[in-house]
Amino acid sequence: MDSPYSKELQVAIGAIQSAAKLSQAVISNEDKGTIEKDDLSPVTVADFAIQALLTATVHGAFPNDKFVGEESAADLRVNPVLLKRVWELLQRLKDEEAAQLCKLPGSPEEMCEMIDWCGFGEPGGPRAGRVWVFDPIDGTQTFVQGKAYAINVALLEGNKQVLSVVGCPTLSFDASAPVTNTSLDPTGRGSIVFAAKGYGTYVRPLVASPPQEVQVRRIEPVAETELPLTLRPVSCYNMLDSGVDDVHQIIMQRLNIETRGCDLLAWVLRWVTLGLGLATMTVWVYKKRERTGKIWDHAGAMLLFEEIGGHITDIDGKPIDLGVGRKMTANHGFVAAPKAMHPLVLKTTQEVIREQGKAHLLA
Repeated sequence: MDSPYSKELQVAIGAIQSAAKLSQAVISNEDKGTIEKDDLSPVTVADFAIQALLTATVHGAFPNDKFVGEESAADLRVNPVLLKRVWELLQRLKDEEAAQLCKLPGSPEEMCEMIDWCGFGEPGGPRAGRVWVFDPIDGTQTFVQGKAYAINVALLEGNKQVLSVVGCPTLSFDASAPVTNTSLDPTGRGSIVFAAKGYGTYVRPLVASPPQEVQVRRIEPVAETELPLTLRPVSCYNMLDSGVDDVHQIIMQRLNIETRGCDLLAWVLRWVTLGLGLATMTVWVYKKRERTGKIWDHAGAMLLFEEIGGHITDIDGKPIDLGVGRKMTANHGFVAAPKAMHPLVLKTTQEVIREQGKAHLLA
């Protein structure tokens, strides 16, 4: 890809390749160092180590940029055993020739500090400058089961997505639909899906052998006009209690969607399947109005779909605002579809919500 973000892309790809090695070392270990956070979601040693690696590497290349990430180092500071495991995991990269483009924290204390740059970082508004957003392991729940997960790296300028680089260690370069949580790349190579604003969406193998022969494929844009019968969904079935499952099902019926399509827990992977053209629409309605998305689950990854002609709003039809904070409190839910089909999908979503007696979920 020839874009103004070629250096950023090179740095991010190198960091993700090394991060994937860390994740693969942990996923093959029965004891993944898993603890439970205050919101009851799991976090592993890989989450902490990868966030530290991504931050140190990007900071080394772009020292004036800021960071937002899912994890803080609070648990590491009070748990010496966990801190030691995370530090030792990072040290695996010291002797990796392919990891020479990456930077590592100089000490456990610096590692915690860098993790906290992300854990306490805020995206800010239009004047925030350059902010990198990381989700070190998106889909930790499935990751600990040895299933699908992703590593998300996004660059915002102000509150606008300008670069997306997603490492998909379990998703093959030539994956076909439907993709599910148990769809694992039989070659074990994985893929990286990336996009820059205005330059399209691409996919390449996570690791190329030899490196100089890396195969890169540009994803064809979706057609300007689509018929309802051609809509192919991606959603999460029977794994989350945050969405209104019956509403989602009725919406798909109204749109003449006959198959469930892709079924993925990780939001980043849902955006990846849309960006790869393996799905063409998603709708998500939270059960409660106060429930919101978190920026690291969506920032950057949404650009993958937008760059092939997708349009994304919330269920009220408002544009997604990535500048309000770590939680996306300006929006409720998501409606994503090809530009030509988005008005129909949005209208259908709102009609079904009202018919099901859930109008309180709309603004």
